[in-house]
Amino acid sequence: MRERTRSSRGRRPAPGTSRADATAVFDAFYRGARDRLLLQTFALTGDLPAARRAVRDTFVAAWHHWDKVGRLDDPESWARPQAWAHAQRRHAARPWHRERQVDDDARATLDALHELPGEQRKVLLLNHLAPVDLPDLAREIGIPQAQAETDLQAATASFALSRGVPSTDVRAHLELLEQAAAPVRWPRHTIVRRAGTTRRRVHVAAGVGVTVLALAAGGTLVADTDGAQPGLDRALTGVAERGPGRPSSPGAGTTRVPPIPASALLTAGGVGRVSGLGSGWQVTATRDGAGATALPCQRDRFADPSGADLVVRELRAGSRGGAARAYQLVEASASGTALRSAYGVASGWFAGCAEPRVQLLGTYDVSGVGDDARLFVLRDWQRGRTLSVGVARTGTLLTVTALTRDGTGSAPLGPPTSLLRRAVGGLCDLPAAGACGTGRVRPTARAPLPVGDDPALLTEVDLPPAGRVDEPWVGSEVTSVRQNTAATRCDATRFTGSVGGTRFRQAQTRTFLIPDADLPPEFGLTETVGLLSPGAAATLVDGVRARLASCPDRDLGTEVTRLASTGGGSTELAAWRVTTQISASRSVRYAMAIIRSGPRVAQVGLVSAKDADLTDAAFLALARRAQERLAQLGSR
Repeated sequence: MRERTRSSRGRRPAPGTSRADATAVFDAFYRGARDRLLLQTFALTGDLPAARRAVRDTFVAAWHHWDKVGRLDDPESWARPQAWAHAQRRHAARPWHRERQVDDDARATLDALHELPGEQRKVLLLNHLAPVDLPDLAREIGIPQAQAETDLQAATASFALSRGVPSTDVRAHLELLEQAAAPVRWPRHTIVRRAGTTRRRVHVAAGVGVTVLALAAGGTLVADTDGAQPGLDRALTGVAERGPGRPSSPGAGTTRVPPIPASALLTAGGVGRVSGLGSGWQVTATRDGAGATALPCQRDRFADPSGADLVVRELRAGSRGGAARAYQLVEASASGTALRSAYGVASGWFAGCAEPRVQLLGTYDVSGVGDDARLFVLRDWQRGRTLSVGVARTGTLLTVTALTRDGTGSAPLGPPTSLLRRAVGGLCDLPAAGACGTGRVRPTARAPLPVGDDPALLTEVDLPPAGRVDEPWVGSEVTSVRQNTAATRCDATRFTGSVGGTRFRQAQTRTFLIPDADLPPEFGLTETVGLLSPGAAATLVDGVRARLASCPDRDLGTEVTRLASTGGGSTELAAWRVTTQISASRSVRYAMAIIRSGPRVAQVGLVSAKDADLTDAAFLALARRAQERLAQLGSR
């Protein structure tokens, strides 16, 4: 039986440790922790391929950050949450995937784990399969220690009852899952370190051939560190049924606020009366939100970590209502200040949705609803669905409504706007409510909210699918510009040095790849941004326009087609398709845009591949999104 010991953890390197010593410590960490992390993630998800890939990617990320991770007293405490989050995210596309190559005993164990609420399952696995004590366990999950103790007792009893074994045998049955995971083969530590090193590099070169390669090499595989992301089809699981007058308990130190009554939530009849949503709606769950995330893109259980109460409701349409789901989350805070902060946090869930292949189509301010309200429209390309989310605050109450519908056609704003208004209206009579909203309810398009550490650049949520490729985009880390790999050979634009006597400032670049797809090395999308004076920025754009216009005459093997040329005054956007003949049998096809917003300049370049390209309309929409985000450059 496995001993719960900390002896296999990575040892903290002393200052001045040589690279060889750091490598040896990492290799020992990799050998000592990988099987343990695999067992945990396999037990968590029941999905062995997702678990293996998550653990492998976690160690790649660990080497990438080893200068910091290797100095931790317990590197495994850094790696474990990453691996668990990756495994859940990869598994989300096929909920509770059932492994075929497991015996009946392992199957029964996985089924018993599946019956546990998500938080209790984590508590049970951390207690029995990870070298952590109860205080560390509670901190890692983000719950009070008293709640962790209660959850552990409940999980142990439920699992033992389901498996028909004494509670003292729970760990032994969990550890038997090692046999199902035993066939997994790991890459050599040298391969893992090489992959981690590659993540840090942005390869650059000159000329069309090497520029093409640089677009591919400029990407680095980035691990999602935001935690488990629920899929758009995820039902409310892992949470206790809400009873009348039952308050939730998010933690100590919160002001006691009357619980949110179920009568204040959306009803099936109320949703059915929203124009455009049809009939046949039914309430399928009304539950406390303390135990699990429930909404698409929701990153945390609470938008306000000290929130006083939280309740979620799920509704589904019947056969006449079409394939649709509606959700409502209501959260109460102890003060208006805390609620305003929670409003920003909840908005960030959707403005920067981290679920794979989910694209933000539009952001809107909504007038006439509550104290403040927003609407987000997203497209889930993986599941072929559209998601419309409303976020509103009124007094010290936050409500979020989400509507998912099949199809990737146009998404009218009327139904989700009316749904949000109805949700706020249901809260108006509560003591904690503020404004209900007056006058005409109107969504007004606005620039996307800033997201991430580098809000002036595009992010994964901005990117449309690349042709027939059904794998997600992955962005590199943002780096300072040495060579601009967004440029084509026609323009060879540089974001270093000076233009018209003005030197570039804050010049940054990021590359996006689709690493899980079988694409040629030249494929990739790169954006480069920089700050000049307004006059120098206009000069740079004029120079790009002139060089693209003359390129076919200068290079007879190149064809240039202009896609757009708009703007004037302080803003400009111009875009082209460029096809360069590399040899008698091979050519490279680019899409490129140059963008200006006052003193700010951005260039977006795409090298396409067969079956992996953006339509002209999709590329132009992406260039316009880049122009919207560019306004953040120099604002911090």
